[in-house]
Amino acid sequence: MGNRLAFVFRNFPLTETHPHALHAAYAAEAAGRQDKFWDMHRRLMENQDALEDDDLFDYAKELDLDLRQWTHDFKSEEIARKVEQDFTSGARSGVNGTPTFFINGVRHDGSFEYSELLAALRQHSHSSMRMRQDKS
Repeated sequence: MGNRLAFVFRNFPLTETHPHALHAAYAAEAAGRQDKFWDMHRRLMENQDALEDDDLFDYAKELDLDLRQWTHDFKSEEIARKVEQDFTSGARSGVNGTPTFFINGVRHDGSFEYSELLAALRQHSHSSMRMRQDKS
């Protein structure tokens, strides 16, 4: 699929199920301001039982982030708005759990197993190519 595939991540913190999800999303977004979003995301996924604010700060320290900047961003209205917008957008799109995948704007309700996701991506890719050819 090469350069025809784009992966877009949106926050969808399920705070009723995961009480620390909102601050975890803030932590990842704050780390992203220092090009470490995926590093922080990975750390959060690996440590889902340790997501208190002190833990999040420790992860930022372990990732060698500028802690003053990270703390400022973590507490910022801008980060809070981004996470809220992600959540609202997801809810409007029919997201009701995580993870949720969309392929060409269509929610993928199948398995998240690699082989099934790849097959769905290929199927949507081929149908998109046929639609473009039909328009030509």
